[in-house]
Amino acid sequence: MLAPAEITEYLRSAHSGAEFILEETVPEAVIRVPSGILCEAARTLRDDPRLRFDCLMCLSAVDRPEELQAVYHLYSMEHDHSCALRCCIPKDNPEIPTVSDIWPAAEWHEREAFDMMGIRFTGHPDPRRILCADDWEGHPLRRDYQPPSEFHGIPLTTILPPESETSS
Repeated sequence: MLAPAEITEYLRSAHSGAEFILEETVPEAVIRVPSGILCEAARTLRDDPRLRFDCLMCLSAVDRPEELQAVYHLYSMEHDHSCALRCCIPKDNPEIPTVSDIWPAAEWHEREAFDMMGIRFTGHPDPRRILCADDWEGHPLRRDYQPPSEFHGIPLTTILPPESETSS
């Protein structure tokens, strides 16, 4: 079983010149991967016999004030180790390559990240919405999202926080 620091060093040696940053966060460490080499790093993580990250457990999208992020939680059934990867994506062009050809489970996760956060996964085999209607406008989990007052003539409601939370 390899620790995140060992996995980070392994990626650095396999992809010389690329900047992999280990973030010692709680509850688990995260390896920041440049989006330009995401697919190459993912193949290394999956195919290298010392690593064998054969399972994408989760892919999440995060809306930070300055950027969007895609976070990949990986697991190796063979070696019983795990790691998390983070790719930073500019909000003005939220595009990152798909990893669905590396881990097929990514197909659904990437569709959800597109639908809810607007991240486009280039090369995805089926890049359509998965939760919202095809003609829904915007991405509901983005910080700047403004919900419509109605959809196809159906009034929509916005749930407001309790009065005690808004007055402080």
